[in-house]
Amino acid sequence: MLVLALDTSTPAVTAALGEVTDSGMKGIAERRTVDPRAHGERLAPQVQLVLDDAGVRPRELTAIVAGLGPGPFTGLRVGLATAAAMGQALGIPAYGICSLDALGRAAGPGRVLVATDARRREVYFATYSGGVRVSGPDVAKPAEVLVEADRAVGEGALKYSEVFGIPIDDRLLYPPGEALIALAAEQILRRAPGDPLTPLYLRRPDAVEPAARKTVLP
Repeated sequence: MLVLALDTSTPAVTAALGEVTDSGMKGIAERRTVDPRAHGERLAPQVQLVLDDAGVRPRELTAIVAGLGPGPFTGLRVGLATAAAMGQALGIPAYGICSLDALGRAAGPGRVLVATDARRREVYFATYSGGVRVSGPDVAKPAEVLVEADRAVGEGALKYSEVFGIPIDDRLLYPPGEALIALAAEQILRRAPGDPLTPLYLRRPDAVEPAARKTVLP
C-alpha cells in the first residue's frame, strides 16, 4: 500500500512516500525544502519529485497522511488543504497525525522533549517516552517549559538550547514524513475512514475581525 505524507507545520516543506504492509512500513523516498515563506509554491513540486523518484503515479497511492501541526496558521493550512484535495480527487482516505509525534517517534527510546519554533519567542512542545507522547502538545515561552527529558529534538529545541539546558540532537529538526506514515500505519492497514484534518493551531491567528465602526455624528 503506497502512502504519501505531507508536512508544512514548520519552515520545512516535506513530502515523503512509503509502503505499508502487514510486516511494517518501508520508506521509499523523501524530499524536504526549508523555506518558511514559500510553502504554497514549494509543496506541489516536492510531491511531484517524490513520486518521480519512486516512479509512482498518483493513482497508485492508497492513502495520504498529513502533519496536523501545531504550526503557524498560513504554512500549516497549505499542507492540510493539499492533502484533503488530493484525497478527494483520488478517492482515497487522508489521515492526520500530530507533527510533533513524528519527531517524537523518530527520536527513538528514552525521554525526549520535542520543540518546534512557534515564533513570538515561543515554542510548540511535547514530551515523549519511547516515542509515545506523555505530555502536550502546548505552546509557551521556552523558560516556561517544564523540562522532564534527557535530550531534545526539533528546531525550537536547537534555537533555545541554552534555555532548555539538555543535550540537543541537531540531526532531527523537522517532522520526518516516514514517521508520519508509520504512525498512521494501523489506520491504513485496516482501511479506516479518513480524518477531517483539523489543524492544531494552539493559539488564535493574528488576524481578527475589525470592530464595528463608530459613528462620528453627535
